[in-house]
Formats: sequence, structure tokens, C-alpha cells
Amino acid sequence: MTENSSRRVLERLRAIDWADDLAASNHANSRALLMREYLRRAALWARAYEAEQSWPFFDIAERVDAESQTPPDVAAEVEGVLAGLAPASLKRTCRAAIRWAALCDARDDLPANLPDPYEPLLLMYERGGGYFLEEYLDLNGVMIRLGSVESNASATPFVTLAAATLDALDAEGQITYYAKVSEGYPRHNPRGIVRRRIDEGQTYDEAFTRRLLWEPTDYLRLYELGHNEVDHVKITEIEAAMFIESVTAKNLGSP
Repeated sequence: MTENSSRRVLERLRAIDWADDLAASNHANSRALLMREYLRRAALWARAYEAEQSWPFFDIAERVDAESQTPPDVAAEVEGVLAGLAPASLKRTCRAAIRWAALCDARDDLPANLPDPYEPLLLMYERGGGYFLEEYLDLNGVMIRLGSVESNASATPFVTLAAATLDALDAEGQITYYAKVSEGYPRHNPRGIVRRRIDEGQTYDEAFTRRLLWEPTDYLRLYELGHNEVDHVKITEIEAAMFIESVTAKNLGSP
């Protein structure tokens, strides 16, 4: 980060509509992925600094450098931004993200092998507000299991944080992704991806196209009828995100 990063984080928090239930619902899929990625990153930092008992919603900057401080003017303003928010752990992470930004401005010797801990969480907040923590993490649109430090630290990374990719993962219904594979096009580099959405009893088959949109496809139906030679395998949301980001990068980079 560069100078005044803590104030930029403050302004991001100030711009969030914490009561936007519609946004939380519309972005339920991406918010769940972002929260899982935050839990993974926080678990890595917790293990590195023996802070497992404080995981998941803790002040990482305090563990790394207890002398680090948020600039006084920013610290004074953030309390007004956070007034009325709940739970307490949400406010703790907001303060921690600002303090982390200040630490990154002050030091250039932070561990390079550990990822930015708070960016996925900030993106999640920006896509529909906060969460409630009971038996599960309730993201106001989807609930996820908290898990343990070890299970989260070993989870598959979700590093595709571009807004266009996150938007492409958000859709109504139960979604299953498939990669179209053949010789020369393995699972990690498929010919394309398709998804089947089941929403309110209706089935929608869609392919992610070069127009960077999900568009209707007959591929799965024709395959089921034996009319397609190109095979497919079921893939995860994270694998789908990697393909979407790759196609997007190629498309935007072409003349």
C-alpha cells in the first residue's frame, strides 16, 4: 500500500450501505466466497503469529507489531462510521483493516509469503454489508460454517477478486459448474465452462461466452441425448472463477 492507505480504507467503509439487504442477496455467492477467503487468510496469519485462539476476527497488525497505531485523525473518525453496527467482531475487523493499512504504510518488511488479510473481507462488506455470527456465519443471503483454523488454512485459495469475476458468480438458484474438456483442453484449461441453474423448479443451462456473459446453451441437453462429442467434468466455483478471470483478461487485452 502507499501513503494514507488507512484513510482510503476508512472512506471505503464510510461508503458502505450496511443495511442493503438486496445487495447482500444479489451477491450471496460472491460474498460467501470472499468470506471463506478471508477466513483462510486469517487462519494463515493466526498460525504464523500463534494467534489461533483469537481467530477469525482479530487485529492482525497488533500481533505483527504491537507498537503500530492508526493515525489519530482516522481513529477518531472511524468510531462515527461504525456507530450502531453489530456484531462487535465486525467493528473489530473494520478497525483492524484500517490499522493494518497504516502498518503497511509504515513498514516494508512484512511477510511476503502471507496474503493481504483484510481485502476479501472489505470486498464482502462492499457487496452487501456485514454478517451475524451464531452457530453459522449468517451473511444475510447465505450461511456458511465457520470451521477451524486448520480446516480454513488448508482450504483452496480464492484469489480472483476482480469485480467482474465476482459479479459473474452471482446468480439465483442452485448452481453446478462444468468444464468442457477434450484432448489438449484439460480441466485446468478447458475449452469453456457451462453452468446449470435450478431456480424455483426451472432449469437454466448457460455458457460463459467471449462476450463475458452467461448466455443460454443447449450443450448439456444435447450431451444428455448423446449428440455432443465434447466431454465435461464438474468443477468448483473457484475453478469457474479462474476460467472467467482468464477469459476476461484475454478479452480486455485483445485489440
